[in-house]
Amino acid sequence: MVAYVVEDLQEVTLDVTGPGGRLAHYDLMSPFVWTEDDTYRMLLRVLPDPLGPNDPTGVIWGGDSRDGRYFRMHDTPAITPVPGRDDAGGCEDPTVVRGEDGAYLVFYTGVNVARDQGALLVAKGPELTDLHQQRVMLKAPEGEGNIKEATLAQGADGRFRLFYEYAKDNASRIGLAVGPTVEGPWTVVDDPFSIREDSWDNWHLSTGPIVQQDGRDPVMFYNGATIDARWRIGWVSFAPDFSRVTGRGLEPIILPPPAKSRDATDIAFAASCVIVGEAIWLYYSLEDKMLRRALVRSYF
Repeated sequence: MVAYVVEDLQEVTLDVTGPGGRLAHYDLMSPFVWTEDDTYRMLLRVLPDPLGPNDPTGVIWGGDSRDGRYFRMHDTPAITPVPGRDDAGGCEDPTVVRGEDGAYLVFYTGVNVARDQGALLVAKGPELTDLHQQRVMLKAPEGEGNIKEATLAQGADGRFRLFYEYAKDNASRIGLAVGPTVEGPWTVVDDPFSIREDSWDNWHLSTGPIVQQDGRDPVMFYNGATIDARWRIGWVSFAPDFSRVTGRGLEPIILPPPAKSRDATDIAFAASCVIVGEAIWLYYSLEDKMLRRALVRSYF
């Protein structure tokens, strides 16, 4: 039986002396990290604390690192809210993939101006500093909650899967759409898995990163929570064509440490993974404020 074991935990920090210093006292969430040659790159959601009535719920900033732990942030944000559009209230939860033409595709959550609904948007461009063609990929009907937190993977059948979080019955769930390319068009299909009534993930579910390694089933490090929103990180594996679930951990692999203040949120939330040899570096946030990464190894 497979086991995923956390063997090390490390802080992830942003520079505070350069242009990114302006972010030193902001909340940091949804760190999407990937590698290009020998450089670690990151996009993340940044927002002020406390959040004012006219503040966006997020602005997406980018940065680069040599070691995957210390990131020097870019001079300007990568994606900002645009008045009159679907992201006028905020930009959240970035996920980066490369299109067939080599362009960057950034899937992200666009929050409306009333800050009561989110849609899944995508921005495209040749560089992260030159993103355009923003358009809606998936949107819930008016008043029916959010679609957010994209995760993309290609199955053994060649088709792409778009996993996302959506709202249902005052809870979060994981939905799934299938398409011929990373740009769709997308067809929504049945949910890939659901809550477990007698477990730590008995109320909320949200997408996390998917790791695909040769000879092993794809695994998602997903986020689950109880009704009082105590979020933890667990794992679920799929058949290579994503037709069925092949395994699921009984207990979470990452829990938040004891909070330093009484008003802190009890949240550990997975966002991305980088593979280094046989090791998996899982990037996540704590308390919706701090960035961390965990060294995860699989044992069979």
